[in-house]
Amino acid sequence: MPQYGLWIAGAALQGLGTAMVYPVLLAAIGDVAHPRWRATSMGVYRLWRDLGYAVGALLSGILADLLGMAVAIHVIAALTPLSGVVTAFRMYETLPAKH
Repeated sequence: MPQYGLWIAGAALQGLGTAMVYPVLLAAIGDVAHPRWRATSMGVYRLWRDLGYAVGALLSGILADLLGMAVAIHVIAALTPLSGVVTAFRMYETLPAKH
């Protein structure tokens, strides 16, 4: 019989991490977007983020079916920090440096 305790704990940690990160992401977008385009930029961000949920679920399901669950999890595990690296290089600091 499968043990789901670790999966439930992992899902809870993922939810907690998302709850801590999501407001920061919205604030960062609001910080760098021009005031006239701020609402639209939030909508564009939400479109791509939500599309990522749908495409990610489909892609991971296809990978799991073709190559196994471990491969699907490893691919998602690799894509997550990769998105952080892309963000680190693409976004810029908006606060002026303290002298």
